[in-house]
Amino acid sequence: MSGTSPDGGTAPTAAELREHIDETREELGRTVEALAAKTDVKARAQAGAADARRRVRAGAGQAARAARRNRVRLLAVAAAAGTASLVAGLVLGRTGRRR
Repeated sequence: MSGTSPDGGTAPTAAELREHIDETREELGRTVEALAAKTDVKARAQAGAADARRRVRAGAGQAARAARRNRVRLLAVAAAAGTASLVAGLVLGRTGRRR
């Protein structure tokens, strides 16, 4: 069934045409599925909400870790400040008594 095509090349066989048609159908099916997914507003909204929840949870976890780290630093600074105040009070109290 091969012959010459109008452009001078060889015409595709029936099997080649069937294969091309099958490939085109598969591609068309994928395109229709992609378009259907884009027009499914409810599914897209649910996916967006799930993504937002994931980002919020990740951010909350990072905030909790930062708060724990900062709490230790804050306690260390408070202890240092308290110690410095105590030492200053003792030093100033002793120098005030000597006069």
